[in-house]
Amino acid sequence: MHPLFQYLNGLALCAALLAPLASHAAAAEGAEPARVLILGSFHFNDAGLDAVKSSHKDVMQPAEQQYLQALAQRLASFKPTHVLLEFPEAAHGRVNAEYRAYSEGRQPLGRNEIDQIGYRVAKLAGLAQVHGIDVAAPELPNPVWERQPDIAPTMQLVQKLTERTNEEHRRLSLQQLLEKLNSPESDRENKSIYMSFNAVGAADRSFSGADSAANWWQRNFRIYAQVQRHAQPGARVLLLVGAGHAAILRDLLRIDEARREEPTLPYLR
Repeated sequence: MHPLFQYLNGLALCAALLAPLASHAAAAEGAEPARVLILGSFHFNDAGLDAVKSSHKDVMQPAEQQYLQALAQRLASFKPTHVLLEFPEAAHGRVNAEYRAYSEGRQPLGRNEIDQIGYRVAKLAGLAQVHGIDVAAPELPNPVWERQPDIAPTMQLVQKLTERTNEEHRRLSLQQLLEKLNSPESDRENKSIYMSFNAVGAADRSFSGADSAANWWQRNFRIYAQVQRHAQPGARVLLLVGAGHAAILRDLLRIDEARREEPTLPYLR
């Protein structure tokens, strides 16, 4: 096909793809764009699944409990219409049974951040349910983790981060930890880990490093698709996820023309 016809066909395809979006935008005209508040956290009841394995602060201590209650009240002042949490949709029934039991005073809060922040905020906001947005990425045939000698620099970086994180959990308050995890510096550092092994496999054209990094981004694109499903015009969405997810999800939210970011740090103070 002549290049000119390829170009014109491309324009026609773009128009066909954009037409439904334009009609959806017209239908939603007059409604405020959804506002999304992304709160990144460490896992309060750590299952040891993250690369950086640290000795986390005990959030059940009185000072931490006092802060979490105040934090939940500040987050509830955002008036969320949806609370989105890091659990798979398949667990919706079980998680919401726990949430109802807590809301009705029949069950105390568990240690993890889903309970300690998610359930608290949802109850204060008067929500009937919470929603799970966690999604797995496809399995990789050649993950970079199988090339241990090639990722030695990354593993050294992870070890340094683990030591620093352990020290911070001993020294900093819960408020200071959450402020740090939601800072631009922390977001950049989270994403930079993947750049440390991105070039692995480039020389032999296997691209195992790039594919593994892309796999993590793909998972977060899938999670963000779940966010988009809930964050329709007029919605006010609180999204509570691990800080590694938050670093990428904030980037996606900032380039999403249909949604607006609610700054996180003011609610942490």
